[in-house]
Amino acid sequence: MAALTVVLHYRRTATYGLNVLLGALEQELGPDPGVGIVEASGIDAALAAVAEAQLRGDEVLVAWSFYSPELPTVLGELARFAHEAPGPVRHVCGGVHASAEPVATLAAGFDLVVVGEGEEPFVELVRVLREAAASCTQPDWARVPGLARVGSDGAPVRNEPAARHPLGRYPAFARQRGRYNPIEITRGCVYGCTFCQTPFMFKARFRHRPVQDVADHAAQMVASGRRDVRFLTPTALSYGSSDESVQLDAVASLLGSVRAAVGSHARIFFGTFPSEVRPEHVTPQAMALIRRYCDNDNLVIGGQSGSEDLLARTNRGHGVEVIVDAVRIARAAGLLPNVDLLFGMPGERPEEVALSLDLADRLAALGARVHGHTFMPLPGTPLRDADAGRLDMQTRNRLERLASDGSLYGSWRRQEEVAAQLVELRPTRRRPAPGS
Repeated sequence: MAALTVVLHYRRTATYGLNVLLGALEQELGPDPGVGIVEASGIDAALAAVAEAQLRGDEVLVAWSFYSPELPTVLGELARFAHEAPGPVRHVCGGVHASAEPVATLAAGFDLVVVGEGEEPFVELVRVLREAAASCTQPDWARVPGLARVGSDGAPVRNEPAARHPLGRYPAFARQRGRYNPIEITRGCVYGCTFCQTPFMFKARFRHRPVQDVADHAAQMVASGRRDVRFLTPTALSYGSSDESVQLDAVASLLGSVRAAVGSHARIFFGTFPSEVRPEHVTPQAMALIRRYCDNDNLVIGGQSGSEDLLARTNRGHGVEVIVDAVRIARAAGLLPNVDLLFGMPGERPEEVALSLDLADRLAALGARVHGHTFMPLPGTPLRDADAGRLDMQTRNRLERLASDGSLYGSWRRQEEVAAQLVELRPTRRRPAPGS
């Protein structure tokens, strides 16, 4: 009787999603899941785990999660498995890129793709493979919601999507194995910015983790010896809201409950990496809540452009002066604003680039730091077929000057390279025609 080993292929930027899957396995399958589970940090560790499992005669499932900008690196790692693994391995991939491009992800060499939210499908996939390994039968793929694969005729087959459960249905991390990460408090986004994958992966609506569930997660983290509590959300001050409004009572309940759960010896960070706040949500009242309950010395604000027209075209839902006001309010509250600005957007005119650069200078003069980005046409977004973002020499020089005096930081140089790679690796069916 064969057994099943599940290798979670942890990579530097692939931790949170795999922790959530591991936590779902812990909750649903219990402390003795009947499968081997290996947390492999890096490609070499994953290959070693596969080889060891296959020496025992186990069936092996390698679980991947990655963001679109990592696609070139991931394809290289997948090729290493094909060349170096001693026997056949099943690879399953999930996340925003795989969900947006399931057919292309299968064509790239993955055996299985989970489209959409992964907790329920991954647990069921492990159950199906565990049963198939024990009985030496073919897996019942039809049982796995949201699963895409290549059928016996070579054509893609996709199951019905998985249900969208309340966010508190599954844990935010894997407590039993000590795999902690920022607590996801909100999934989905109502704003639908055209360059962002979040609203198109999770639909343009908010689902919030209940206050007590968040507080319990925070308490577990601190009890394990962690001192810092952080949150994962596309827009922190939208917590508790179903639309564009801000519900400060809900935010106060959340932060007050977390503070009560962790005590004064732990640190709470809200509206900082890996989340941000929208500029129109930055008010003196909101800042007072953060200063009362949290340990932030900075705030991440999504600004994106100094052009009113470009903000409107990308469905941002706010204007330029709102960004400036947010910086002033944050500074008055004693917080350092870190403002995201995005360059190289599709259709961005030279005068619009100049407006964004002028805004960067203006924000720096007010005491903010600018986080510079280069546009990448991400799969699953309305701008997925756009050209790669490019920066002209004048823009580069001004960004470099801001960086040299400490007013700007970011990976805009590398993002320009990655954007070009994403365009090169697009599925053939969506390659733009010459001159388009």
